Amino acid sequence: MAEPEIPMNQEPNVSYTTTTSRYGNIVCFNHTYETLVGDHMGWQSAKSIETILPYFVMQLLVSNLSYGLMYSLTRPLHLPPFVAQILCGLLFSPTMLGRNRIVLEKLFPYRYTMVMETFANLALVYNVFLLGLGMDLRMIRIKEVKPMVIAIVGVVVALLAGAGLYYLPGNGDPDTILAGCLYWSVALSCTNFPDLARILADLKLLRSDMGRTAMSASIITDLCTWVLLVFGNACFNKQGVWNALMPFALVSTIAFVFFCIYVINPGVDWAFAKTVKGGHAGETHVWFTLMGVVFCGLITDAFGVNSITGAFLFGLSIPHGHIIRNMIEEKLHDFLSGFLMPLFYIICGYRLDLYYLLRNTSVGVLVFVISSCFMVKILSTVVCSLFLRMPLRDGFAVGALMNTKGTMALVILNAGRDIKALDVILYTHMTFAFLAMSILVQPLLTFTYKPTKTSTFYKYRTIQKLKREVEFRVLTCVHALSNVPGITNLLHVSNPTKQSPLDIYAIHLVELTGRTRASLLIMHDESKPKVNFSDRVRAESEQIAELFESMEVNSDAVSVQTLTAVSPYATMHEDICTLAKDKRVSLILLPYHKNLTQDGRLGEGNYGHKEVNRNVLSKAPCSVGILVDRGMTIAQSESSAFHAETTKKEIAMLFVGGRDDREALAYAWRMVGQEMIKLTVVRFVPGREALVSSGKLAVEYAKEARVDEECIYEFNFKTMNDSSVTCIEKVVNNGKEVIEAIRELEDNHSYDLYIVGRGYKVETPVTAGLTTDWGSSPDLGTIGDTLASLNFTMHASVLVIQQYSAANRKTSEKHQEHVEGGAKMNSNEEEDDEDEQYQMGMRK
Repeated sequence: MAEPEIPMNQEPNVSYTTTTSRYGNIVCFNHTYETLVGDHMGWQSAKSIETILPYFVMQLLVSNLSYGLMYSLTRPLHLPPFVAQILCGLLFSPTMLGRNRIVLEKLFPYRYTMVMETFANLALVYNVFLLGLGMDLRMIRIKEVKPMVIAIVGVVVALLAGAGLYYLPGNGDPDTILAGCLYWSVALSCTNFPDLARILADLKLLRSDMGRTAMSASIITDLCTWVLLVFGNACFNKQGVWNALMPFALVSTIAFVFFCIYVINPGVDWAFAKTVKGGHAGETHVWFTLMGVVFCGLITDAFGVNSITGAFLFGLSIPHGHIIRNMIEEKLHDFLSGFLMPLFYIICGYRLDLYYLLRNTSVGVLVFVISSCFMVKILSTVVCSLFLRMPLRDGFAVGALMNTKGTMALVILNAGRDIKALDVILYTHMTFAFLAMSILVQPLLTFTYKPTKTSTFYKYRTIQKLKREVEFRVLTCVHALSNVPGITNLLHVSNPTKQSPLDIYAIHLVELTGRTRASLLIMHDESKPKVNFSDRVRAESEQIAELFESMEVNSDAVSVQTLTAVSPYATMHEDICTLAKDKRVSLILLPYHKNLTQDGRLGEGNYGHKEVNRNVLSKAPCSVGILVDRGMTIAQSESSAFHAETTKKEIAMLFVGGRDDREALAYAWRMVGQEMIKLTVVRFVPGREALVSSGKLAVEYAKEARVDEECIYEFNFKTMNDSSVTCIEKVVNNGKEVIEAIRELEDNHSYDLYIVGRGYKVETPVTAGLTTDWGSSPDLGTIGDTLASLNFTMHASVLVIQQYSAANRKTSEKHQEHVEGGAKMNSNEEEDDEDEQYQMGMRK
């Protein structure tokens, strides 16, 4: 081409010249440029800052800071990372800082762009490898027709619509019309699975039918996108015209796919099985795997279908469930996403020019194309839902989710831009369309899609209602391995029998952080922890599962299911409550948020765990127990958990009165009948002084006292011949006398466990004085907080029970929007009636 003129404001001795064409700014490099070394070398040179390495380090620093800033601004708005990626690139585009001469010449000069592009492309290769590594093809169920139909129809319709929309922003180069149309359409049809899974996790829809359908359809769409991208790379050469070697490229790529399936996949599995020892892969395994990424990329690049194709296929070839997957993700994810990939986003931003787009395209066309791109997937999915007999609202939600874009969309657009199939107008137009689509997906679902809240009716929401011949279902939650011994010991003494077996659903609660990948999200409802976690979490999950499953091995009356729930602390209670309702459990067991210190006292604890406990207490669909684990763990360490029956356990149940205390008594009653258990029930009765001084409290207490008398009478009557049960009645007038009574009990017996009712916001004449003295832990209630704080009871564990009550839940759910309000009101009324029927008695 003819040598362009040097602009007036440009020095004539620089290493490049620029000109403008329909493709934007074209840079012509002068290869005779001499590097500034001369007689002055290193730091002795006055212009050492103008060498390649300092420039690259500065570019790396700026790109990381800019992406970190954009991510920090978009994350509170619950926008996907893709939005921050585009905004990071837009920041340095010719529309914004890229127009500044200082930024252009001193920060991102053209002569050093090649170095930055090299590292960015290397980062992209490994990033695409991680995409393949995190994609679980087992989620695709051939028997499920809905995801398959939605994905295929969505891709076909998007291709056809994309072909039509391609001609609106600009006419395109006549020589590259076919290539441009293909890349435009493929970019429109793609869906980003990791961001889609994260949106579903944020909205608590991963376990829903709609969520599973959307994830399966997303994976199928991704695979179709890769097939089309490989086809496009094979059909068109680097000038965007038809490739005469297309048959060779396609046949070679297909052969490489079979090579990955039948050679690499079993080969990696066999090689690691021979060399991995003790369940831990070494550094050598990681480096060989990373070398394999580059080698496979080199092979597919030689075939003419781009190096990222080989990296993606190699990632898919690594066997699922293998430890090497986790190790590579741990080593690469943070380094790539937070350190090198921002370079790629800035390069994408170089190619954006909004001013140039607006000068050559009307705003009406811009808005029409963006709106059409967004509606294509929604309309196609809604139409499919009508034929597949899906709810219309689910079809709309899945269609909206199919518009989730990610790094793959930028890869496709840049591939088309590299071969000049897309000019600056088409590239900018499509990038802003993807930006708008990604911003709209989650807010649109939040405001339009409300999952149907089906009322789950089950009788045994509380222990008090549980009959002796009915299985006892318990949902146990643990945050760490240290929470397990106390809970397993408590479950051991819960008296599982063949007539009333114990069904345990044990959840390991893992906090969802910003770096958690979607591959971890989709594993949270599996029956066993998988290896997609970090090394520490994975090892801890396996140990937790083994401890709980050992209970099932050592008892015919115990069944255990272990799983891992990954969620932010703010919404973790929703997973817990949903699973409790699905499994129809009667009790949720939670560990107290404060851990035991070396001197036996309670430490500061974890604020996130504290919020989880409080949210579960206010919204649980059944009774809740919080275990302050002290003595139970000590007993565990002295003897095997599986031979806990050889150790006598002294248990005290402190009964003050009220719904929660009746539930606590019901749980303590379940423990009766075992040789290793000795139960003491202590009822605190208010004296005359307490009744006179309490005034209005005495009236309220009298209403509950009648039901309490019935429960205590039935308990005494049915355990009167059981020598392992002792009933004591203490008359007290104030909180001080309650503490003295507990001290007297401790002098005579050293109890391993105290069981009390929470009684939150329920004052009695007995606890009126304690409410002001012991109020640091409202989730334990007055008596529970007192026991956890007393010095002479610091050796004993404390179990605080809160009974489920539909009336109590109404108060905490007033702020929530009622879905199917009439049905919900009726269900609450039925639950209240049911509670009244069971209030007068305990188990029959």
